[in-house]
Amino acid sequence: MKYTCLATFLATALMATASAHAQTYPSKPIKAIVPFAAGSATDQIGRAFVQKMSEQLGQPIVIENKAGVNGMLGADAVAKSAPDGYTLMVGTNSTNAALKSLMKKLPYDQDTAFAPIGYMGSVPLIVAVNNDVPVKNLKELVAAAKAKPTQLTFASASTSQRVSTEVLMSMSGIQMTHVPYKSGPAAMTDLIGGQVNLFTADFAVMLPQVKAGKIRGLAVTSTQRSKAIPELPTVNEALGLKDYELIAYFAMFAPAGTPADVIAKLNKALNAAAADKDIIDKFSAIGFETSPGTPEALAQRNKAETAKWAKAIRDAKIEAE
Repeated sequence: MKYTCLATFLATALMATASAHAQTYPSKPIKAIVPFAAGSATDQIGRAFVQKMSEQLGQPIVIENKAGVNGMLGADAVAKSAPDGYTLMVGTNSTNAALKSLMKKLPYDQDTAFAPIGYMGSVPLIVAVNNDVPVKNLKELVAAAKAKPTQLTFASASTSQRVSTEVLMSMSGIQMTHVPYKSGPAAMTDLIGGQVNLFTADFAVMLPQVKAGKIRGLAVTSTQRSKAIPELPTVNEALGLKDYELIAYFAMFAPAGTPADVIAKLNKALNAAAADKDIIDKFSAIGFETSPGTPEALAQRNKAETAKWAKAIRDAKIEAE
C-alpha cells in the first residue's frame, strides 16, 4: 500500500512538473540546429522561419549550423539532446527520409529519434552545368555522357542533390563521376570555376547564378515548370520521361519525448510563420511553397517520403556507405 501511494505521488508530481514546464515554455532562448552549411537553402529558410517563430514565442531562437555527412551530424546532435523543447532541428528529406537508405548504420533510429513539429514547405531543384560544358539542353548532356562514360563529373552536398542526379543517370542510361562536397555553396563555387561539370541543387543556391549567367540551367526536377524560371523545362519534358520527380522539403523536428504541449506551441508558431506574407513573398522567387499542417500530418508525410526515397536510391543502385 505504501509503495502504491508513493508511485501515485511520484506520477502526479511528474505530471504536474511537465504541465508547469509546458505552461511556462519557453522561458529561455531556443537553439535550432541546421544540419547544413550557412547559405544553403535549409539555412536561409530556417533562419526566416525561426525569426517569425521567436516573435510568436517571445524568446529568441538561435540557429546553429552543424553540417556534415548529408545532414547526419546535425541530426545526431538533435537526436541526443534533452527533449525539453530547447533544441530543435530544421530537417529535410536528407535527414528525415533518405539517410536511412544511404547509410549502413546511423547513430540514431531515424524513425523514432525525432518528434515531428510541422512541415515548412518544398522547393524543386535545378539541373545545371558549367558554362564551358558544350551542351545547351539535357538531351545534349545525355548524348555527351553516353559518348564519354564517366568523364563528366557531378557535384553533390546533400542527399537530394546526389539522388536527383543518380536517378537521372539511371533513367537516361548514362554514367558520370560523383564528386562529394561538404556544402552546396562550395559545390557551386567549383561548378562556376569549372572544377566540376554538373550540379543539381535547390533554387536558393542555383537560381541567382543561372539568372546571372554564371552557369547554364538545363531543367527543373519537379513535374511542373517553375513560375520562378518558366523557360526551363522539367526533366520529364526534356527527356521524354514520365516518372521523374525529386524535390527538397523542409520540416521542423524536436528530440523524441518532447512534451506534447510544447510540440503544440511550436507547431502553432511554425504554422504562423508558414502563413506569413513576408516569408511567402521572400521565398516564392526561389520556387519555395509553404504548407502549414499538424505534427501528425508531418509524421505521415515523412513515412511516405522515406519509402519514396528508399525506392529512388534502390532504383539508382546507390550503395549504402
